[in-house]
Amino acid sequence: MTHKIAILGASGYTGAELVRLIATHPTMDIVAMSADRKAGMEMGAVFPHLRHLDLPTLCKIEEIDFADVDLCFCALPHATSQRVIKALPDTVKVVDLSADFRIRDPEEYAKWYGGQHDAIELQQEAVYGLTEFYRDDIKTARLVAGTGCNAATGQFVLRPLIAAGVIDLDHIILDLKCAVSGAGRSLKENLLHAELSEGYSAYAVGGTHRHLGEFDQEFSKVAGREVKIQFTPHLMPANRGILATAYVHGNADEVLATLEAAYADEPFVEVLPKGETPNVKHVRASNFCHIGVVADRIEGRVIVVAVLDNLTKGSSGQALQNANLMLGEEETEGLMLAPVFP
Repeated sequence: MTHKIAILGASGYTGAELVRLIATHPTMDIVAMSADRKAGMEMGAVFPHLRHLDLPTLCKIEEIDFADVDLCFCALPHATSQRVIKALPDTVKVVDLSADFRIRDPEEYAKWYGGQHDAIELQQEAVYGLTEFYRDDIKTARLVAGTGCNAATGQFVLRPLIAAGVIDLDHIILDLKCAVSGAGRSLKENLLHAELSEGYSAYAVGGTHRHLGEFDQEFSKVAGREVKIQFTPHLMPANRGILATAYVHGNADEVLATLEAAYADEPFVEVLPKGETPNVKHVRASNFCHIGVVADRIEGRVIVVAVLDNLTKGSSGQALQNANLMLGEEETEGLMLAPVFP
């Protein structure tokens, strides 16, 4: 059976990544792609690395006949997605890559995103898209909210440890480095080559990063009590990748055993032998996440490091993983591509 797929917002990085992945999928056929400012253009003209593919011409959203669509990937900007998805037919399954449906509480959404939600009924319906932990709910969902790429990386490290109670919940520090593609494709002065290259900087310091809303929501849910971590993201001069380093209080052997048990049967999460640390280059352009555990020199403290590709496992690959479940396909379909190295 072939599933007919639409991609809204195909001219952004996550849209292009979806196309790259779906091109290898045996049962998905892209029948429509929207790109508001680039409507009428061919995808190969917007992204020359996709020139070899036979793809629909980019169009306006209102030009798409959704009666012919089984599932829609929505890679639109925040606040735009909720309005567009609200207007889609109920027969269309949706995987949203924006932040619009990640936060369940309307008041928390307004706090982190600076405005009231325009589709609260869908906000309550949406299933959080961290596949490894919401797999059963995703299988029967109509709307799945993809996680933030930073939020996904941090949760792969900390979520099993919080659930198992093997770390001190009041002393968690997450230091995270994200590549520039995590900021999207729009023109921004601080992302110009001359501004970004040879530099390295922290941003959203002091607890203002929006992905903290996801951490607060998910960690508190797992723990059954309020959990607030200390989190500082950094912008690194690289195109792809996230490296998250968590500093926790606990026993290294117990932390390692907990992570190994949590991910023993997961096809995309690899826990390294004790003492080894991962490298973003080893997961580049793949749907894999690597995690390493090291005992700190201070007794009772542990360092856990995770890496993933922000555009793949942190966004578009995760979206395809969820779509596979929603459509009854093998979860790994189209996603077992080896990382690109060097």
